Amino acid sequence: MDDRFGRPAPPGASEESATVREPALASEQSGGILARALLLGERLDTRALRLAETTALLLPMTVRVGDGWVMLFRYGVIVAFGLSQAAEAAFLASVAHAVREPLPAPECEEVRIQVDGAREETLDAAGAIVVRQASPDRLRATAEILARNALLSHHEATIAELFDRIEPLAIALRREGRIGWRDRDLLRQIGDVLFTQHKMVGRAEAMEKPELLWEYPELERLYARLEAEYELRDRARVLDTKLDLLSRSCETMIGLVQARRSLRVEWYVVLLIVAELCLSIFALLRAG
Repeated sequence: MDDRFGRPAPPGASEESATVREPALASEQSGGILARALLLGERLDTRALRLAETTALLLPMTVRVGDGWVMLFRYGVIVAFGLSQAAEAAFLASVAHAVREPLPAPECEEVRIQVDGAREETLDAAGAIVVRQASPDRLRATAEILARNALLSHHEATIAELFDRIEPLAIALRREGRIGWRDRDLLRQIGDVLFTQHKMVGRAEAMEKPELLWEYPELERLYARLEAEYELRDRARVLDTKLDLLSRSCETMIGLVQARRSLRVEWYVVLLIVAELCLSIFALLRAG
């Protein structure tokens, strides 16, 4: 079979062991697996990676990297399990060409995976994720949660920044009944809001039920617990509310720009009428 980038694998390599049937990670031996979710950009063009067919059929797309695993998501996130810093850096460099609208620096969130067959699978008091075994399927379910959490965190920060920039407008309207911003500044704010809304369209895809759970329904309990611990649904609803508020703020700003321009046009008309009257009076005086 081919390796993770479509190159032929060494002779005698087992197709099953090269994909998803490796049972454990080397870092598991030390009592924990470091998981890192990295948001690389707006999109990840997985077709540009030329992944091997048996790997590309997995959702999320899964790649074996040394002693660890990497899961790739089309909305710009990768989740790495048990990778060394050198291995992670090399993998990021190898997929950089497939990242669309890359961020200046990847946004990273990390968590420790504890493997304990005697404990409930959940998020423990120390913030570590407990799983009964480090099977690739369980890691893929965990990766779904971590990837969505990273995406939501990014959108939350973006929305918070927009609110901070719009707040002076609301304060000026409340205190003075007018705004001191120029039309160009208002239009920039409108553009920022619309651009943010456009970028967040992909969030709907990220919030849908993972196809992994249809294939492995026994993972639903683990997924549901982690989803509740990370409050993914609640945070998504809050973002929807804030987006709706931003939409109405955008409509308000557009109304302000239109009102200001209409007022200018009215003043121009008045000035033209006054000028015409002055000219008419001047012509009458000269004729008299």
